[in-house]
Amino acid sequence: MHLISLRRRLLAEFLGTALLVTAVVGSGIMASTLSPHDVGLQLLENSVATAFALGALILTFGPVSGAHFNPVVSAADWFLGRRTRSGLSATELAGYTVAQVVGAIGGSVLANLMFGLDAVTISHRQRSAGHLRLGEVVATAGLLLLIFALARSGRAAAAPAAVGAYIGAAYWFTSSTSFANPAVTVGRAFTDTFAGIAPASVPGFVLAQAAGLLAGTGLLLALYPHVGSAADDVVMAPEEIR
Repeated sequence: MHLISLRRRLLAEFLGTALLVTAVVGSGIMASTLSPHDVGLQLLENSVATAFALGALILTFGPVSGAHFNPVVSAADWFLGRRTRSGLSATELAGYTVAQVVGAIGGSVLANLMFGLDAVTISHRQRSAGHLRLGEVVATAGLLLLIFALARSGRAAAAPAAVGAYIGAAYWFTSSTSFANPAVTVGRAFTDTFAGIAPASVPGFVLAQAAGLLAGTGLLLALYPHVGSAADDVVMAPEEIR
């Protein structure tokens, strides 16, 4: 049962997702500026900034909304919590998803403006290869396994460090550089920079992330049959903040 109003939680999801995408896109732009001839160094700079920013944002917004920042996490929370009547309701899931997608687009716009670019610069970076989509399945399933395993085992307090570390590492061990988030994927189509993705590549990534959602929830139910009882503790347990 959520003690905090839905309006406040949606605002937290909007701001958190926006700032996450700002961190991803902004650090990508900065990396390209500082290391223009070294793609490996650019990726390192981008991944480290994203990992630290994500951890900080979970700490900031987790006590209000749970800091999902990701429709896949919210969908898993809704689905796994149905049997125990915990987690998000269908109405809340819809609200979270809209807030996350709109926030992600706003985050790209903010990053573009901070670096003197047009507010919207549609990406031309193609990411349509099949092996990249497989990378998204792996990245998304692994993210869900981590988040819900932490919640089910009573270690949700470790989520800021653990989730940030996972995303930072997944930049490197997945072929897709681990978007693992449909909202972030849509948002990154609005910037023609290092972190961008061409609109034509977005549907394939989102479908792969949906496949990762199915794989991740299936594995969770096999490994943790009662994982749904922890749905209220994802990513961090919301608590009453006055």
